[in-house]
Amino acid sequence: MALAEKPARARSTSLRREVGLIGLMWASVGSIIGSGWLFGAQEGLIAAGPAAIISWVVGGVMMMVLALIHAELGGMYPVSGGTARFPHYAFGGAAGASFGWFSWLQAATVAPIEVSAMITYAQHYSFAHSWLDPDTAVLTTSGLIVAVILMALLTAINFLGIKKLAAANSAATWWKVAVPLLVILVLSFTNFNGSNFGAANGFSSGGLHGILAAISTSGIIFSYLGFEQADQLAGEAKNPKRDIPFAIIGAMVIGIVIYVALQIAFLVALPASAIGNTWDAAGKGLYTGFTGPFAEVATLVSLGWLAAIIYADAIISPAGTGLIYTTGSSRVSYGLSRNGYVPTPFEWTNDRAVPWVGLIAAFVTGCICFLPFPSWQSLVGLITSASVLMYAGAPLSLGAFRRRLPNADRPYRLPAAGVMAPLGFCISGLIILWSGWDTDWKLAIAILIGYLILGISRAFHLNDKSPHLHWRSAAWLPAYLVGIGIIVYISSFGPMDDPILGDWSGIFVTAVFSVAIYYWALQVALPTEEIEEMVNEVVLPEEEGLEAVGH
Repeated sequence: MALAEKPARARSTSLRREVGLIGLMWASVGSIIGSGWLFGAQEGLIAAGPAAIISWVVGGVMMMVLALIHAELGGMYPVSGGTARFPHYAFGGAAGASFGWFSWLQAATVAPIEVSAMITYAQHYSFAHSWLDPDTAVLTTSGLIVAVILMALLTAINFLGIKKLAAANSAATWWKVAVPLLVILVLSFTNFNGSNFGAANGFSSGGLHGILAAISTSGIIFSYLGFEQADQLAGEAKNPKRDIPFAIIGAMVIGIVIYVALQIAFLVALPASAIGNTWDAAGKGLYTGFTGPFAEVATLVSLGWLAAIIYADAIISPAGTGLIYTTGSSRVSYGLSRNGYVPTPFEWTNDRAVPWVGLIAAFVTGCICFLPFPSWQSLVGLITSASVLMYAGAPLSLGAFRRRLPNADRPYRLPAAGVMAPLGFCISGLIILWSGWDTDWKLAIAILIGYLILGISRAFHLNDKSPHLHWRSAAWLPAYLVGIGIIVYISSFGPMDDPILGDWSGIFVTAVFSVAIYYWALQVALPTEEIEEMVNEVVLPEEEGLEAVGH
């Protein structure tokens, strides 16, 4: 008698709700406080002079608007990879696939930026001198090998499971917050040079253009990225409706306070000998040539012990941010697969409920990023624009949900949403403008590659779900992408020697164009019935089917 065949073991696609409030907030704070604090103050000062302080404040307020919008959405729909999925529920498949790709592109490419930052700061140690070309500041062959090994370590740690990962990240984040606070206090009280505010070529050396450009291209917006990590981990939160809004808003407040204070501390601590005739002057011994800005300032003012702590933090801080972004990228790809955009294997989880296929994809993508964009600064511009495109989907989704689902449960309800949502969408457009053409055309290529990948997945039925594309509800998207590209090209941030749009006129045209697109999108958003149907089919099962651990 033949033995009965054992039934095939079903692939697990479940996550576990094991992350509490502190874990969620520290995921966001840990993502915000990364390599940005190590380099942002120096780059901001080069671009705008002491007026970079204004850039940090303006950039922080802009990102806070987007954070408040994400706080409402995350509490409303606490699903894994939330930023990639909100536009799907509001505008259907075509828009959802597009913003999903923007989200994944941003999440998967932050980790290599952090690894590059670690290697750059490691130049303090003699054993790391061969990792970077001293003239171009790009990775050498040995540096590339080290970078790949570091990416592999960040990926391997993620396989331990979300509970252990959250605990490790929380411990690292306490350190990551403490060190910048220590630097601020020590530098400000031991070496306060108030005359630096008017040194070199003045407080605002680059004028309005410098202040605006610093926001986007000097790492300021990049530094504030990460508050959305609580949204990405919402599918693994114990009490998401209560904790996610608090985690996002709290993380953003902490980030703004720390970064503005760091810019001031860096400025006032600079010795006169390290400042040239202009803030962007290059020369031996000037701060513009520092490879480890804060640590070198501490050394110059005879605070060697502080420099030693900063050099240690230059490994811990970026590593922690890279770690949590690697986590986030796998959750975004998990969410994209749940929505039917990418192959089904991205939903597969191992015995520790880790979406392992997404982790491997993030590792491979991170390694590829070291090739065309090997230095930290060249990576920042591209990711900033990709991030802003990702964030642009949230204000649109909030506006659509407020119009179509006015009575839906909202644990956190954003005040004045009718103003804040279009304002948030305008902010996204402005940051794309300020990123400049040299960054944006590279982003356009990345977008086309994403559409190719998504198209292959759909054409070859690599996912058993085949979402309706809802072309009508996404009609505004190609118009927006092409329109904003044209505006950037003809503006003062484009390649033209005699641009059609100056600084102020560029801002005005971008704002008007963004508002027009916003209200067009709201007019064609999915009807209430279709949104509710998708929520009932996807969101509610994820909320109810994943039991909270310890509750």
